[in-house]
Amino acid sequence: MIEINNESGEQVDELSLVQLAEFALARLRIHPQAELSILLIDPDAMAELHQRFMDLEGPTDVMSFPMDELRAPAEGEEPPRGMLGDIVICPQFTSAQAPENGREPFEEIQYLLIHGLLHLLGHDHAEPAEKAVMFGLNDQIISEWQRSRAGK
Repeated sequence: MIEINNESGEQVDELSLVQLAEFALARLRIHPQAELSILLIDPDAMAELHQRFMDLEGPTDVMSFPMDELRAPAEGEEPPRGMLGDIVICPQFTSAQAPENGREPFEEIQYLLIHGLLHLLGHDHAEPAEKAVMFGLNDQIISEWQRSRAGK
C-alpha cells in the first residue's frame, strides 16, 4: 500500500509517482502489500527535518526513514511484507537541481523517489562500490519505467 501526501504547495503528478513506486516495488520483488509513505514538502519543512535528523543546515532533495528494514528477497525467497517507511521529497529543491543533473523537474522527483526507495531497502552510496550498485540500479529502474510508459 502506497500513501502519498503533497504538502509542498507545488503541483506534482501524484498518481504517476505512486505508479512508479508500484513499478519499482514489483521490479525489486517487494510484497505488493508492503507499506510506503511518500511525503512532498516545502523547503522550510525539509530544512527542519534535515537539521533534526542529519544535523545539517538547509533543505535537501530527499530523505528516507526506514521502518521495518525490509530487503529485496534473494532468488527463490518470498517477497517481504511490512512497513518500508517514509520517503520525503522537496519538489522546490529538486526542481532547482534538475538541470545540473540533465533532467526535467518531474524526472528529478521520479529519480529521487527511486533513490529514496533504495535507501529504505538498505542501499547506500558511502563507498564507491556501494554507489556504483545503488546508482546503477536507480538508473536501471528509471530506464525500465520510461520504456514501459513509452507506448502510453
